[in-house]
Amino acid sequence: MAGAPSTPMDGIVFFGTERHDEVVEFYRDLGAEVWLEQPDCTILRAGGFRVGFCAREDADTDGIVTFVFEDRAGVDDAYAGLEDLADDPPRYNGAYEIYQFFAEDPEGRTVEFQTFEHE
Repeated sequence: MAGAPSTPMDGIVFFGTERHDEVVEFYRDLGAEVWLEQPDCTILRAGGFRVGFCAREDADTDGIVTFVFEDRAGVDDAYAGLEDLADDPPRYNGAYEIYQFFAEDPEGRTVEFQTFEHE
């Protein structure tokens, strides 16, 4: 691809939020830490994943925020803390060879918790 970087890039996914403090607290409670505070944005880090939430008049709720764990035990631990917000208990998805469950953050964004089980 023309113009593609020659080394891997880090990345951040940004979302507009109407409820900045509540949303940031939700993700901090999941174990994410504040990586950088900006005037109206907080960037959180969980392992190598970064996500930013910026105070806006409208919330961006499309897409899925996915946290990846090493194994089923990590997914099960996350579920234990989020059972009341989860759609269903963790389950195996044979189409993608993953073990997963879904929940929602305070603004209704879909949050997925999964581990890959392919060889």
